[in-house]
Amino acid sequence: MAFWIDTHCHLDAPEFDADRSAVRAAGRSAGVGHCVIPAVERGNWQAVRELAHAGGDSYALGIHPLYTPQAADEDLDLLAQELAARRADARLLAVGEIGLDFFVPGLDAERQLQIYRAQIALARRFDLPVILHVRQSSDKLLQQLRATPVRGGIAHAFNGSAQQAQMFIDLGFKLGFGGAATYERAHKLRRLAAELPLSALVLETDAPDIPPHWVYTTAEQRAAGLPQGRNSPAELPRIAQVIAGLRGMPLADLAVATTRNACAALPGLAALNTA
Repeated sequence: MAFWIDTHCHLDAPEFDADRSAVRAAGRSAGVGHCVIPAVERGNWQAVRELAHAGGDSYALGIHPLYTPQAADEDLDLLAQELAARRADARLLAVGEIGLDFFVPGLDAERQLQIYRAQIALARRFDLPVILHVRQSSDKLLQQLRATPVRGGIAHAFNGSAQQAQMFIDLGFKLGFGGAATYERAHKLRRLAAELPLSALVLETDAPDIPPHWVYTTAEQRAAGLPQGRNSPAELPRIAQVIAGLRGMPLADLAVATTRNACAALPGLAALNTA
């Protein structure tokens, strides 16, 4: 069976409260040998760390842009303290999930930038890669990364242009692809998945979010009583099969390449014997 790394999975999310252990076991049975669990706010730093240790996975610590409205300035100091305290923890791989979101209305762009800048400075200070939230924000993210270079990382759920993709690659980043690439109407994204250098791709689910098309339920279906489609690590091999098909390559080769790429993006993965 192929070995897969889910480079972005929110296993701590409340959607998994009823069956979290079973969800992770199903993923492992499907060949997902490792999950990277990124934090989103101060309140779940402990949860992602404990989950990573309990499941043999890994984690990242940070403040997600959608959580910047409730983040206090002191949270950045606490993040620095937490990164320092966990410096010897082999399962702490990155600062994340951090970034900018210019899609969701009502967010303070300057506050997002302030917290993003502070977190990439922490990543540089602790020599850690970053896991980036990239939504209609590639240019601003890149601008700050050029001003404060970090040890690369992953541009999660990438959906920018080919030119922006190359700029991230030039800065040492890999690009995360997942369930969104399974939709036939996602022409630009599927073209990127097919044409970008294989060395640039990593795979992810963003579970429970960004479900592939076979999990997604429409508003009409939900109104009729069907549950909201929930993504999970077990969906990763089938997502990978779609991407392998777009690239015209064997699935096993994609597994090897994306595992190698994940270890390059997050060097601590190799030390966890996931390669």
